[in-house]
Amino acid sequence: MEIRNLITFVQVAESNSFTKAAKILGYSQSTISFQIKQLETELDCMLFERINHTISLTEKGRELLIYAQKIKHLTDEFKENLSNSQELSGYVHIVTPDSICEMMLTQNYEDFYRHYPHIALKFSTADTDDMFRILNHNEADIIFTLDSHVYQQDYIIAKEERISTHFVTSAHSPLTNRAKLSIKDILDQPFILTEKKMGYRRVFDETLAQMSLEIHPVLEIGRTDLITSALEKGVGISFLPDFVTEKKVIEGKLAYLDICDFEIDIWKQLIYHRNKWISKPFEAFINYVCENEFTN
Repeated sequence: MEIRNLITFVQVAESNSFTKAAKILGYSQSTISFQIKQLETELDCMLFERINHTISLTEKGRELLIYAQKIKHLTDEFKENLSNSQELSGYVHIVTPDSICEMMLTQNYEDFYRHYPHIALKFSTADTDDMFRILNHNEADIIFTLDSHVYQQDYIIAKEERISTHFVTSAHSPLTNRAKLSIKDILDQPFILTEKKMGYRRVFDETLAQMSLEIHPVLEIGRTDLITSALEKGVGISFLPDFVTEKKVIEGKLAYLDICDFEIDIWKQLIYHRNKWISKPFEAFINYVCENEFTN
């Protein structure tokens, strides 16, 4: 049984596509099909069901995947240990919400680069549901969520932190002088919010719905730096994590509103799949974030 055929099998299973696997591995689709056929002939069983241009693992295919992933991880680890280079080098793909992606790139990336100049990072953005789909298909190494608390046995939580959130507006808004406001007191104000269904915005909308309330923002945008900039100029109200707004509040540019009847539970979590192979560059990234944190 050839290792390359097992690696191809793992890639097809994880990407759920012969075409995607061919692109990732740099093979033609016919080569991918041939390698899978070789495995099926050697094992005398079907590994994939093929119906209307879609594929799914058979029961035997699911059994093989567990062993094939272990073999792939051991092969990758062996190749890595053969390297004589003292410099950690490699590639880590991280998926985050827009607000975290922005801050990871602007706050601490320079320091990470000084520590690990040969580790390439790729950042992508997605909503929470898509993040877990990407993770389950091994299309990324690790995800940062900014959402309600997530726990499942299939995932490892490398780090987590409950975060504070506030309604925030310009420090010069007359609303900042009012104590114990109700959420209903501000519903008619112009709101600038992050994109619908994205992380904590989804939890925000669901909490409002439970109160039979709804907000129709005048602007939706993923970049929190643009939101805070608009707020500083006196344009509307937003609902944001404190790590986004705290500095400007301290500087007296923004202010938190005293809303007494609205609270949501939001967590920042660093998560990877339990079956993910931990390469040395990936381990270095996890350790760096856990020790230093990209977003404070």
